[in-house]
Amino acid sequence: MTSSSPSGQGADYAATASEAYRAALRVIESVEPRVAEATRKELADQRGSLKLIASENYASPAVLLTMGTWFSDKYAEGTVGHRFYAACQNVDTVEALAAEHARELFGAPYAYAQPHSGIDANLVAYWAILATRIETPGLAELGAKHVNDLSEADWEKLRAKLGNQRLLGMSLDTGGHLTHGFRPNISGKMFHQRQYGTDPATGFIDYDAVAAAAREFKPLVLVAGYSAYPRRVNFAKMREIADEVGATLMVDMAHFAGLVAGKVFTGDEDPVPHAHITTTTTHKSLRGPRGGLVLATEEYAPAVDKGCPMVLGGPLSHVMAAKAVALAEARRPEFREYAQSVADNAQALADGFIKRDGSLVTGGTDNHLVLLDVTSFGLTGRQAESALLDSGIVTNRNAIPADPNGAWYTSGIRFGSPALTTRGFGADDFDRVAELVVEVLSNTQPAAGPNGPSKAKYTLADGTAERVRAAAAELLDANPLYPGLTL
Repeated sequence: MTSSSPSGQGADYAATASEAYRAALRVIESVEPRVAEATRKELADQRGSLKLIASENYASPAVLLTMGTWFSDKYAEGTVGHRFYAACQNVDTVEALAAEHARELFGAPYAYAQPHSGIDANLVAYWAILATRIETPGLAELGAKHVNDLSEADWEKLRAKLGNQRLLGMSLDTGGHLTHGFRPNISGKMFHQRQYGTDPATGFIDYDAVAAAAREFKPLVLVAGYSAYPRRVNFAKMREIADEVGATLMVDMAHFAGLVAGKVFTGDEDPVPHAHITTTTTHKSLRGPRGGLVLATEEYAPAVDKGCPMVLGGPLSHVMAAKAVALAEARRPEFREYAQSVADNAQALADGFIKRDGSLVTGGTDNHLVLLDVTSFGLTGRQAESALLDSGIVTNRNAIPADPNGAWYTSGIRFGSPALTTRGFGADDFDRVAELVVEVLSNTQPAAGPNGPSKAKYTLADGTAERVRAAAAELLDANPLYPGLTL
């Protein structure tokens, strides 16, 4: 990988990693050769495509290799030093290291490294808020001093009380996540929920409107953060709103955690000093293994620490070990350079679309993602996503505010800069990527299905896919993925 990546240690590192992977694949091949072949093909596919999915990245060989160890074989329910299984002393070591690196990296009083994913991290956070804010008063109302004193009838009353609490989060079509109170998601079932959106004219968060909604709704939990909002958030203002109505501020920074870790987002734009609880994934812009983290103030730490068994099953010890490695990488000075390049490259991509008459939600970006409205090309998001994939450009369709095509077909494409930045792409490369995207979309036409107009079918002008793939190959060859790694 490039000098901007955590694995840019040079030829010796690449040679050692190559030896490790070749040996591992031979062992796998001796049992199930089809898995070994699929693994080799996945690397080839990733090397040969422009990965622009905002939620994906490339982990270092050190992180990837850490997951393939004997830690996978351990059960370790409980917490560091307090396990329900014997012989967990080494799990204690790696979990403690992951939490230590997370605390130091983000400046958080407390870190919990056990969540298996971002959704799990959010569930831990929600239940920790409920346990801290609701359970203790509920016990007092029932005349109990401890949860063990409760009868089944008492528990039923508490469950009813917990289930009627209120959550205010960002709506899905304006950039929020499923777990921010979307009705079909468990977060929309646990809580009586409402959602705030963005200014219809600008696409930006209207903090006065959020404050008005909070005053009227009086939520227990105010959720900030996003998965498809291409702007920064003023978390100091969100905390002011939460404090005014007595809400707990929970921030989901899964998408932009790398920009927080890399000090691109500081002050009012850094959620950790302002939120009561902050959740994140460890992949995406953090460039680690697939998993989650919860950061919290001391007030919420005891409840978060009960994530297993409250919400989680046994922690994935091999992934916690990989989190420790990835977070150690993120504490290096070169990660800050990488994070700044992620933001700079997203800006270059947005500028590239704008100068080619692309229509962007909010008119641009100041984080790691760009949201392109493809209706100006006469396409749905699904048609655009498929045509781009045919041309070697990997993206994902995404809803835009007030999307006429709904959440399945959509009217937008979401682009992210983290993965190609890891490969070493710079601003000029991202401008060229924008040019290639526009070329594909300009040469794509909707096609009719058997029963009339289709939101999925399309035709791509002859030669377009081949021409764009060849141009993309030039960019990819100049910025190889895992350079020096040979299988």
